[in-house]
Amino acid sequence: HAFFCLLLCVPWGSSCPPSCQCTERAGAKAVLCSSRHLEEIPKDIPRDAVFLKLDANSITRIPSNAFRHLSHLEELDLSRNAIEKIDRAAFKGVAAGLQTLDLSSNHIRSIPKEALLALNAKLRLANNPWHCECALQEVLWEARLDPDSVQDITCHTAPREEYVGKPLLQVLDAGVNFCSVRQRTTDVAMFITMFGWFAMVIVYVICYVWHNQEDTCRHVDYLKSLPSTQGHAE
Repeated sequence: HAFFCLLLCVPWGSSCPPSCQCTERAGAKAVLCSSRHLEEIPKDIPRDAVFLKLDANSITRIPSNAFRHLSHLEELDLSRNAIEKIDRAAFKGVAAGLQTLDLSSNHIRSIPKEALLALNAKLRLANNPWHCECALQEVLWEARLDPDSVQDITCHTAPREEYVGKPLLQVLDAGVNFCSVRQRTTDVAMFITMFGWFAMVIVYVICYVWHNQEDTCRHVDYLKSLPSTQGHAE
């Protein structure tokens, strides 16, 4: 009876994942899961966690609502993992209170801007194999990036070979605008589509006129072939 009573008295938020260590830091709960060979985010992280370290693991994806129950979370370290995919709602529920988010040294090539632009946290995105594109440019312009690591956001791939290997900030400072490139591509595609429809209409009109002209000619030839009324009278 005493055992079950003890279980009931212990709040669920105070439990600790078996692969992690829970401790106090400045009166706030810190959950330390560094270098534990984790392949996904633990499901049983205490709800009152303020600091969460998941660095140096083998996590490959941040799914939607992964931290939604951690309303007190202020610092989140996901650096030195193998993260390739981040869902749009990956940080839903912690966007308001999160102060620091470290995604450096992963395998991230692209990221939905919606996942980061809702955050007020200071972001570390360095040392990832980024594909320089409009979404990444918008993150760089609008998100709150850590100034000490922004120079290490490098173009691993890009629309033009000359940008590869260069810091994204340097490329943008040179006057490159990946969003305007995308807009021009969209405009060209729309122009080609409209031209195609216009050409189809013109061809249809020409065929219609030509077909009607043929019918008219056949009708005239038929009328000419009929015996005239004057000939019958004679």
